[in-house]
Amino acid sequence: MFRPIPLLSGVILSILATLATAALAQLPSIELNAGFHRIEAEVAADQASRQQGLMHRKSMEPHRGMLFVFPQAERYCMWMRNTFLPLSVAFLDDRGKILNIEDMEPRTEDNHCASAPARFALEMNRGYFAGKGIKPGQRIGGLEKSPRPR
Repeated sequence: MFRPIPLLSGVILSILATLATAALAQLPSIELNAGFHRIEAEVAADQASRQQGLMHRKSMEPHRGMLFVFPQAERYCMWMRNTFLPLSVAFLDDRGKILNIEDMEPRTEDNHCASAPARFALEMNRGYFAGKGIKPGQRIGGLEKSPRPR
């Protein structure tokens, strides 16, 4: 019977996590804006990248985030399993109007849900939206450049 060596198993898991992080670095990026605030967003437009999200990341530059593009408008929920960064998520309608903003704690499985049917979710470092005075009802521009959901 095969028994994995614990050290080797740890090395293999570390390599897999590194490969997953490298794969995420290959996601397309687009420039968005919230008024005059510029945002560089990686785009998660397929099921695999939406499920991975920002998991396993240790840091993110203040002006960077991740845009989740959903196939249709629904009341989507986000959670923070295996996500080490404290994040804020803005749920957006078809036109980019912010429906609601939720702050999320790292490494939790609490649901943070859209208050109405959303087509997009934009995750940024926690406090980004509040710090810039960005509130529900305002619009995120540049979404027309995002890839179609798959």
